[in-house]
Amino acid sequence: MTITSETKIAIDARVRAFIAQQHGLFIDGAPCAAHSTRRLDVFDPSTGEVLTSVADADASDVGRAVASARAAFEQRVWSGLRPAERERILLRLADVLEAHAEELAQLETLNQGKSINTARAIEVGASVEYVRYMAGWATKLGGETLDVSIPFPPGARYTAFTRKEPVGVVAGIVPWNFPLMIAVWKLIPALAAGCTIVIKPSPETPLTALRLAELAIEAGVPAGVFNVVTGGRECGAALAAHRDIAKISFTGSTPTGKLIGTAAVQNMTRFSLELGGKNPAVMLADVDVDQAVQGALAGGFLNQGQVCAAVSRIYVHRSKYRQIADGLADVARSMTLGPGLDPHAQINPLVSAQHRARVEEHIARARAEGLRFLAGGTRVDAPGYYVRPTVIADVPAGASIIRDEVFGPVLALVPFDDTRDALRLANDSPYGLAASLWTNDLRAAMNLIGRIDAGTVWVNCHVPLDPSMPFGGYKQSGIGREFGKYAVEGFTETKSVCIAH
Repeated sequence: MTITSETKIAIDARVRAFIAQQHGLFIDGAPCAAHSTRRLDVFDPSTGEVLTSVADADASDVGRAVASARAAFEQRVWSGLRPAERERILLRLADVLEAHAEELAQLETLNQGKSINTARAIEVGASVEYVRYMAGWATKLGGETLDVSIPFPPGARYTAFTRKEPVGVVAGIVPWNFPLMIAVWKLIPALAAGCTIVIKPSPETPLTALRLAELAIEAGVPAGVFNVVTGGRECGAALAAHRDIAKISFTGSTPTGKLIGTAAVQNMTRFSLELGGKNPAVMLADVDVDQAVQGALAGGFLNQGQVCAAVSRIYVHRSKYRQIADGLADVARSMTLGPGLDPHAQINPLVSAQHRARVEEHIARARAEGLRFLAGGTRVDAPGYYVRPTVIADVPAGASIIRDEVFGPVLALVPFDDTRDALRLANDSPYGLAASLWTNDLRAAMNLIGRIDAGTVWVNCHVPLDPSMPFGGYKQSGIGREFGKYAVEGFTETKSVCIAH
C-alpha cells in the first residue's frame, strides 16, 4: 500500500486567490481585521505544508461579532422580512453555492484533506440540497390554537394560542470533519427561524466558513445576520459564555460538548449538542456478505472514518464472520492512499498531525493488548497525515479499541452466536448516536430496531442522511436533533397567548 502518484486535478484560480488573501474575521457583512494580532496556521493535510493563516480571535473580537448579530436581530433586518422573502433569499443562496460548487469543494479538500469526490458530492452537493429543503421551513413555522377551560371569573371566555418566535442570536460551533456542510446545518435552520448567527469554525478548517459568509451576502442575506469568527480556545470559550447568545448549537467531541453545556447553563442559554459516537453494526446469520462488506467499508472509511456516525465496531454472526472479516481485510489492504485532489485515491490523509497521533495511539494500544490485526496498523512513511485502513479481529468486549471513539479508519470485528448477546454488546457503550442492522429477515429487523440504543438505526446500510430525517444521539452522544422540523424548531421559543373576551 503506497501513496498514489496520480496527477491531481487542477486547482481553480478562485481557490488560489482566496487562499492568498490575508484572512481576518467576517463581521457586519464584510471581511474585517481582528483586534487580536495572533494568527493560526492552516495546513494542507496531504503534505503537512502551510496553506495560509487566519486570525485567532480574542474575546473582544467575539464581542464585536455578537454585537453585530444582536443589532441585526433587534432591528429586525432579517426576522422582520416576510417569511416568503427569507425563503427566497435562502433559495438564492443555494443557487450561489451551486454556482461556486467546484471552488468550495477544492477549498475544502485542500484544507480538510478529504477526497474531492466526497467534497463535491457531500460537502457541496448535499449542502445545496439541505439549503433548498430547509429554506421552505421559513414559511411553514406556526403555532396552534388551544381550547382552554379556565373557570374564572364566572362566565368569562378565553381564546388561547401558541406562536413560534426566533430565539435570538445563535452561536454555531462547527467541527473540522465536514466544515462546510455542518456550518450549513447550523446556519440555514437558524436563518429560516428568523435568528441571527455567529459561526465559529474549527481552527483546523476555517476557510469554507469565511467563503460561505461572503457568498451569503452575495445571495442577499443582510449585513450582521451571519458573522464568522475564527480562533482557538479563547474564541470558543468567549462565544459559549457570552451573555447575548440565546442559543448554542455545537457539534464535536463529548468532553468539549459538556464544557459548552456547562458554560451555557450559567447564562441559561439554550443549547443543542451533537457529540461523539462509537457506532455498532449488527450482522445476522442471513446477511448478504457482499452487501455487508461494501456497506461496512462505506460506513467505516468515509472521510477516513472521521464521521461521528461512522461504523466502528462490527458484530457478525459466527456463520458469516470469517467471510466478512476476510472480505473487509482484503479490500482494506488493497485501498490506495493519496491526496484528496487525486480523485482515484481511496484513502486520504487525516485532518491534522495532532489527530493522526491520536489515532495512532489507539492503534498502538490495541497492539499492546495483543489484538489480531488483519489489515493496517502500521505507519505510512510519507509526507502528510495518512493512516492505513485498519481491520482488527476477535476483539474482546473490554478492549479499548471497542470502547473509545477513535475517529479514524479503524474497524473492530466481534463474532457472536446469539442475537441477544449481539444486542447486549451493541448497547454496551456510553454512546448512542447511530447503529446499523444487517439482515434480510423483516421480522427480525422490526423486532430489533426498537431495542437498539441509538438515535438513528439503519437497516442494510450505514451513514446515509436526509434533510427530513432527524439526526442526533442517545446517552453521551448529545442533546437535541438536527434536520427536519426538529432542527428549525430548535431555534425558536414557544410563546403562549391567552386572550379574555
